[in-house]
Amino acid sequence: MKFDFDRIIDRKNTGSLKWDIKAGELPLWVADMDFETAPCIKEALKKRVEHGVFGYSIIPSEWANSYVSWWKKRHNFTIDRDSLIFCTGVVPAISSLVRKLTTPAEKVLIQTPCYNIFFNSILNNGRFVLESPLDFDGENYKINFDRLERDLSDPQVSLMILCNPQNPTGNIWKKEELARIGDLCKKYGVSVISDEIHCDITEPGFNYTPFASVSETCAQISVSCIAPTKCFNIAGINSAAVVVPNPYLRHKVWRALNTDEIAEPNAFAVDATIAAFGQGEEWLNQLNDYLFENRKYAEKVLAEIPGNKVKVVKGRATYLLWVKVFQNGDAFAEELRRKTGLFINGGAEYGKSGENFVRINLACSRKTLEEAMARFKEMF
Repeated sequence: MKFDFDRIIDRKNTGSLKWDIKAGELPLWVADMDFETAPCIKEALKKRVEHGVFGYSIIPSEWANSYVSWWKKRHNFTIDRDSLIFCTGVVPAISSLVRKLTTPAEKVLIQTPCYNIFFNSILNNGRFVLESPLDFDGENYKINFDRLERDLSDPQVSLMILCNPQNPTGNIWKKEELARIGDLCKKYGVSVISDEIHCDITEPGFNYTPFASVSETCAQISVSCIAPTKCFNIAGINSAAVVVPNPYLRHKVWRALNTDEIAEPNAFAVDATIAAFGQGEEWLNQLNDYLFENRKYAEKVLAEIPGNKVKVVKGRATYLLWVKVFQNGDAFAEELRRKTGLFINGGAEYGKSGENFVRINLACSRKTLEEAMARFKEMF
């Protein structure tokens, strides 16, 4: 392997949200990798720093070209460059669009369990969350389309936030499933925000389907949120994009992002993005190989816990492991941290259906993961 993902980097006392912890604790919680970013990104940032002037930045054509080329090559989706708008992050964009595409007291539908910050983006803006739970058959999660249609038919529902691929379950939605979501949303006049930030973290041999690529219906009713930040571990650089094929919807989105002042890049955002999508593919491929070997290792260790006390959900995307613990997940996570120092997420924050689950971040060195799994097993 050309890139060394086994190397342990000390992140303590570096202002890291993930590693701002007590002595002896081991954090596998927030979706933040412990690996250095790709060398091509480091070189691009060094070159930018050496220039020494960090004034206001424009968004050059190379920025849009990098997105267009990456999605065509890696995901077989042709993005119209005119449909791309820069933004400082997926979460800021979602919050801004909730404000622009809905009115106070309307409902926003999410399929739970799902990324916990969706709740914040909805509730903090005076809207109501409508949880439309996914079905769990003990092995995998599936969409209950009868339930989904019933929920979308509520006239107070004006927006759906889709997680594609799904966080925390790791599901990669099939093209047919996404098409059906699009048809139902069009039928009931519901716009879709598709959060696709985890799209490039997929098990080798598997690929995600961009929501807007599925059909003209899906394209015309949706805003897709994409970024290099999750897969290249550069979240602190604040660089993302939205794809809005419908020109009328695009104008609304453009107004929202500019009104909220989240459509201007910092001095490093553009260069990091161009380097990532232009030169980072080999690094990303090797990262995915490493991450899914980590997943296999964690699954093997957890399967050895006697008495069927835990159940790992098989995910094909993200570096997050969703685990059923057959008890209150929040209480389990709190006790785990108190007794062993292992810091993971309880599942209730991802929705009511996540109450008996925990989420574990696998994006760390194998040595770190081995220590984490040993601590996890101490609970049993």
